Amino acid sequence: MDQDIVMRARVMLLSTNRRVVRGVEGLWIYRTLTRVDPEAYGSKLAYVLVEASTSPLVRDLPEQRTALLDEAVAVATALSPANPFRDKVLTMALVAKRREPGGTSAS
Repeated sequence: MDQDIVMRARVMLLSTNRRVVRGVEGLWIYRTLTRVDPEAYGSKLAYVLVEASTSPLVRDLPEQRTALLDEAVAVATALSPANPFRDKVLTMALVAKRREPGGTSAS
């Protein structure tokens, strides 16, 4: 991974005055940083992905909502069972996925 991109993501994250960066900016930051430190940033990525699936921007785009939720489940599942946020974000992603039309209880 290009270290300049990682540095840019870290600077953007540090420049915000929020606990979790949301929206497109948050997706980019956490997707980038999760690639270099999944245990530190994966839970926030999963959270932001689930949140993005409820955005008005994807309201009428079921394939995009499903893709966001599938990614959230995959990211949360990949976290170590010892990660203190794993169960919470995995449950959140699975519940959101089940609420989707055609959603299933299994991932």
